[in-house]
Amino acid sequence: MTPASADPAPQPPSLARSIALGGCVIVAFAAFLALVWYAAATLFLIFAGILFGVFLNALSHLLGRLIGGPYLLRLALVCALLTGIISSVVVLGGATIAQQASALTTTIRSQVGTVKSFLDQHGIDTSFLDPATALGPSTTPATDSTPRTKPELPSAGTIASGTTAVLGQTAKLLLGVFGTVGNIFVVVLLGVMLALQPDVYRNGMLSFVPRRHKAYAARLVDDVAETLRRWLLGQITTMSVIFLIAWTGLTIIGIPGALVLGFQAGLLTFIPTVGSFIAGIIIVLASLGSGWTAVISAFGLYASLQFLEGNILTPLIQRHAINIPPATLFASQIFLGVLFGLWGLALALPLIAVTKVVLKHVYGEADGKPAADTGARAAAA
Repeated sequence: MTPASADPAPQPPSLARSIALGGCVIVAFAAFLALVWYAAATLFLIFAGILFGVFLNALSHLLGRLIGGPYLLRLALVCALLTGIISSVVVLGGATIAQQASALTTTIRSQVGTVKSFLDQHGIDTSFLDPATALGPSTTPATDSTPRTKPELPSAGTIASGTTAVLGQTAKLLLGVFGTVGNIFVVVLLGVMLALQPDVYRNGMLSFVPRRHKAYAARLVDDVAETLRRWLLGQITTMSVIFLIAWTGLTIIGIPGALVLGFQAGLLTFIPTVGSFIAGIIIVLASLGSGWTAVISAFGLYASLQFLEGNILTPLIQRHAINIPPATLFASQIFLGVLFGLWGLALALPLIAVTKVVLKHVYGEADGKPAADTGARAAAA
């Protein structure tokens, strides 16, 4: 007989308790997804600030290999150098953008006139290209055979509605400008604060991890930071090469504002696939004021830059940082771009790189030990 003092066998959890626990997990996961969806812009802004902090930290460590010295001094030198470069581009760009816009407007008007003359010669109505008739018959000047009437003054309601529309558009423009400047300020400030004390934020994040998983979490954080650091240094190298080649080529072609155009071409290289396409459109449009020879030369330069970036620079520089197939990257850009707009399009590659490192740790390690060690133990057994 079984003694009366023996402990009863543990009972399995009831069905109702299992259903309740599963429902709570589903609700919590749905709430998390909703929070991520509605706070996506803020999360992307924070991630951009983290990227900028990693970028400053990587440049500071790279500068330490060249000149040495304390970390804070190297970080101050990096910030001063970046401020000087951006300020110089803004000052130089202010004068050249107006010149390029004026030349582009003149070229477009000339091309419209050429198209209008060609259509007139072939008996095609071109009244829609005439700005004098586009405003309607009320603006046609009166001839001697038509009675002259006094021009009617607009009513107070018309003036009020027009003023409201102008003020509304101005308010939208100002809000857009302030929003953009504010986002840039947040990214820069967050990046500088993270770069000033990277160990403090790393240790603070690891303090939320249970003690038995702390070593595993530390390796994961370090691998993510190292991947982003290598990717950013490789991306900066690619952007610098594209900038120098575009600047030199546009200067040889004779397109005004070659420095600014080369800078924007290098800057837009940060966005893979899509960024270089946008930079090529800007370069071709800016070359319209210099004649068709310059347009063809600028298009050839863009094609050469596209081939250089996609087939030489990116495979050679980024193969040791991340190894993501082009189709995966392009599909991820489309997916994140449709969901989150420009933020998702610009930050698709670093997000994929972080996801790849996390999945590698989750599925490649067991019990906080590397997968290779686990395999070695199994073989020894």
